[in-house]
Parts: sequence; structure tokens; C-alpha cells
Amino acid sequence: MSVLELDTPHGPARVSLRLANHAMGALVLGHGAGGGVETPDLTAAARVARSVGFSVGLVEQPYRVAGRRSQAPAAQLDASWLAVVAQLREGALGELPLVVGGRSAGARVACRTAAEAGAVAVLCLAFPLHPPGKADDPSRSRAGELRSAGVPVLVINGDRDPFGIPDEADADRLIVLPGETHSLSRHPHAITDAVASWLAQMTGSLRPGSVAG
Repeated sequence: MSVLELDTPHGPARVSLRLANHAMGALVLGHGAGGGVETPDLTAAARVARSVGFSVGLVEQPYRVAGRRSQAPAAQLDASWLAVVAQLREGALGELPLVVGGRSAGARVACRTAAEAGAVAVLCLAFPLHPPGKADDPSRSRAGELRSAGVPVLVINGDRDPFGIPDEADADRLIVLPGETHSLSRHPHAITDAVASWLAQMTGSLRPGSVAG
């Protein structure tokens, strides 16, 4: 594993980079608002992605690198994320088919920027459909971010997540894990199984002569 510090419009970001031998794709993941890249769900996804032939980058946003606890505004998060992805594609990840994603707020960033980043798919862990207690307020729903990603989206959420659970119509594939809260920390094997199967499907669809679905 190598650790890169990359410049963005809002300060340096940090990337933990784990390259796979003869990689077939790349997976770049971002963290949630209040945590880093070492959460159980991100760790599980990164581990299994490498096992199926994906190089992996775990991105720490500039506000966390600077030691701030308060999350930066969405526009800053998106701009920093896109700057990091662009540099990774110009360097270590090259022209590999790119899957982006993250947990919670990081998943939102990945959905909002998928088209501009040139991603072929998005992985959303604990996607926060709405703020806690706001399920009955349509104006607070983030479902539009999922629907506007423009590429296949896998969502893995817990059935006890106070941030809500997206509808099946909001994503190409939705997996709801029983007994899981927003942390997605109780069933890492369920996460690895789901991510491995989905990434293998993505890889197959991107082979010459195949059509992505």
C-alpha cells in the first residue's frame, strides 16, 4: 500500500492506494461525514475489490486531512473529489474502468460527480436517503442523487438505518441487511459477498464485445 497526498482546490487530500496485479478495474471510495476510510464497510469493500482484480483508492477529503471535524460544503467536497480522481486517472490508475463510491456522505459525492469523473458504476454504502427524522419531508430526500448518477448503482443499507433506505426504483441494485444500522458494521461478510458479485458483473460487462448494463 502507498499513501499519496494530492492537491485539490481546497487543500491537500490523502489517498491510500492499493494496486492489484494485472488490474481489470479501479475502485475509488470516499468516507462519511464523521469518519475516515478505516470504517468496517469501507475496509470490507476495499479488501474484496482487490481480491477480484480491482486496484483501490481510499480518499480522505481535505477537511479531514487538515484535522477539521466539520464537513466541508457539498461544492467543495465534489471539487476536491474530482481533482483527486483526475490525478489518479492520470497516474496510478491510468485508463482502467473506474467505479466510484463511498459510505454515507461519500456515496452522495460519488453519485453527484459520477458522470464528470467518467465512472462506469457507483457503489453506495449506507446511502443517507434523508436526515434522521425527516422521512416524511420530500424536500429533504436525496433520492434524486441516486437517480441522476447516470450509471449502474449498487446500494447497501441496513434495515435499521435512521437515515432511511432508498427504494428499489432509485438504484439498479438494492441490498438491505437485516439488523444493520448506519454503521454497517455487523455483517462484513454480507458486504464482501455483495460487492464481489457486483464488481465481477461490472468487469464482465466491460470486456471487449460486452455491453455494459
